[in-house]
Amino acid sequence: MADGYWVKIEVRKVEPTIRKPHGINYSLCLFSPSDERLVCFDNAHPVKTGSGPARRLGETNDHTHKGGRVEAYGYTDAEALMTDFWAEVEAALKEKGVR
Repeated sequence: MADGYWVKIEVRKVEPTIRKPHGINYSLCLFSPSDERLVCFDNAHPVKTGSGPARRLGETNDHTHKGGRVEAYGYTDAEALMTDFWAEVEAALKEKGVR
């Protein structure tokens, strides 16, 4: 990618579970030239949703990492995942002034 930014995509088929009902482990990440993770869509671990005492683990492990924030991600299918990831990559690069 331009100016030393790079993307790492890992996908592996797994047995479907409650936390990974779509049957894949995935990690799609954008890194800066200094290897700082800027954007990542993955399902490596569960994330908490809500706030205060009502905060609880989400139903699946699907989530995003953006700007130090972790948020649940509504996985629907692989095509939507790729579309959403590349849209976030483009937005992050634009924010950094990378063309």
